[in-house]
Amino acid sequence: MATKQTEPVTIISLRKLSLGTAEPQAKESKTFTVEDAVETIGFGRFHIALFLIMGSTGVVEAMEIMLLAVVSPVIRCEWQLDNWQVALVTTMVFFGYMVSSILFGLLADRYGRWKILLISFLWGAYFSLLTSFAPSYIWFVFLRMMVGCGVSGHAQGLIIKTEFLPTKYRGYMLPLSQVFWLAGSLLIIGLASVVVPSIGWRWLIRVASIPGIILIVAFKFIPESARFNVSTGNTRAALATLESIARMNRSAMPEGTLAEPILEKRGRFADLLDAKYLRTTLQIWVIWLGISFAYYGIILASAELLERDLVCGSKPRVVETAGDLESQSPCHCHMFTPSDYQTMIISTVGEIALNPLNMLGINFLGRRLSLSITMGCTALFFLLLNICTSSAGLIGFLFMLRALVAANFITIYIYTAEVYPTATRALGMGTSGSLCRIGAMVAPFISQVLMSASFLGALCLFSSVCVICAISAFTLPIETKGRALQVMKGTVIHLLL
Repeated sequence: MATKQTEPVTIISLRKLSLGTAEPQAKESKTFTVEDAVETIGFGRFHIALFLIMGSTGVVEAMEIMLLAVVSPVIRCEWQLDNWQVALVTTMVFFGYMVSSILFGLLADRYGRWKILLISFLWGAYFSLLTSFAPSYIWFVFLRMMVGCGVSGHAQGLIIKTEFLPTKYRGYMLPLSQVFWLAGSLLIIGLASVVVPSIGWRWLIRVASIPGIILIVAFKFIPESARFNVSTGNTRAALATLESIARMNRSAMPEGTLAEPILEKRGRFADLLDAKYLRTTLQIWVIWLGISFAYYGIILASAELLERDLVCGSKPRVVETAGDLESQSPCHCHMFTPSDYQTMIISTVGEIALNPLNMLGINFLGRRLSLSITMGCTALFFLLLNICTSSAGLIGFLFMLRALVAANFITIYIYTAEVYPTATRALGMGTSGSLCRIGAMVAPFISQVLMSASFLGALCLFSSVCVICAISAFTLPIETKGRALQVMKGTVIHLLL
């Protein structure tokens, strides 16, 4: 009886042993995701090249946007424009930006970030060159609007950088991109001070188009986003890209096979308003709109303050002829002096002044708290701008405002790129960029029209909007500091090596 009882026990134990030996075979095939690969490969030479080339898109965008501030006094005189006509130029540029930003974001999530970035640069360079031949004010407005359509696609450069950078480096490398925007702003102001007085504003536009054309050639050295490729099922291309980056960085790939969800539904507007992201999306839109309103408001206000001496309610400049003082014409025909260009350069340098502090705030305080603090300070400095002060005091206030609004912009750029998953990241950036252009479209009428009638009223409006943005930033439901980039659920595929 004892032997009969032991036999089944031996058989059961053998079966368990055979089942146990089968389990390791199933576990032998290791898998990794693009996120795993990016973190394993780490930061290296590829990312430096990526930072320089994709960062340079900021140079081109800054030159195209700041061009309006330095050209406004010239076209105001040449075509005898009123205030609202000068403001309309900027508004139509951002209208083009707003309309095409959503479209480019939608297309980038469907067909790739790299393709849309290249198309947008070709588009922008072409119409920017055509602007220099504009025969009339109407043609100038239309062509600059088309330039705005092209510039809206430049945000794909930031998305490509974000999707290739390891998590711990995003909070440091992305704020450093502000250096390129600063370089573009300083370059266009410096060029304007030399080119406009000598050979005219048309040649300024032609020269300003050169960096964009050069950058188009450099794009061939940057691959399509591996996260995008793998989300569309093109796993071989994603793997080839990651292996190339690993070789360039002299690093190793993770062990196993690349496995990632195929996202069949990509770039859907409804996903941005899904229950998980609804509140985040709405608050991000408010913040983007307010930051853009304040940013372009202070840029254009700086030009107006210098061009027409609006500080402390002083009278417009007058032109002295034959010993008599002629009254200022409705077109306010006054060109920038060398000292005006110097003031614009000093205030523009302010855009990078807070960059070290902003990086520390983003990485230690988090994106939300850092943004709410800088937005609150922006509101305060807008009100301080009303204080009657010397020329040095005005430059100081403009310097701090430019530093603060630049910090706001780079923080919300980082947050938006991090908070959305791969399937809707480009669309999230596109819709946010589009909504923010509403603020940019309104800003010229506040800075160039309302400010002439009520200086304090315009400043209070700018300040109030910044306070609303500070509250929205503080109450954002998701903090992205140290958070891996998200991927929507889908069907997992494997590429067997």
